[in-house]
Amino acid sequence: VQLQASGGGSVQAGGSLRLSCVASGNIFSINDMGWYRQAPGKERELLASISSSGRANYKDSVKDRFTISRDNAKNTVHLQMNSLKPEDTAVYYCIVNSYDPQGHGMDYWGKGTLVTVSS
Repeated sequence: VQLQASGGGSVQAGGSLRLSCVASGNIFSINDMGWYRQAPGKERELLASISSSGRANYKDSVKDRFTISRDNAKNTVHLQMNSLKPEDTAVYYCIVNSYDPQGHGMDYWGKGTLVTVSS
């Protein structure tokens, strides 16, 4: 399974970006999908996740500004980010939990896309 993330870039504070991540390859079924980020000198943190049924969970610091969504038919997960702040500057990673016909699950990571928010 390969993940390709896109949508990162530079934006001024208060602006918006929409990240997308497409899963491809030998996919039997996808369970949860999500987004992490890692800022310089900090640990990677989970921002949002969404189940196959569409149930979403968010980190408190982003839940009023970020929205996660998915398109199951296209094996795609999105992260709409509004009201961006300089502290949102980080590399953003998508993650997909996929399982095979035997029920064995595995997490797959995208390579990351850089988001830079200037003040």
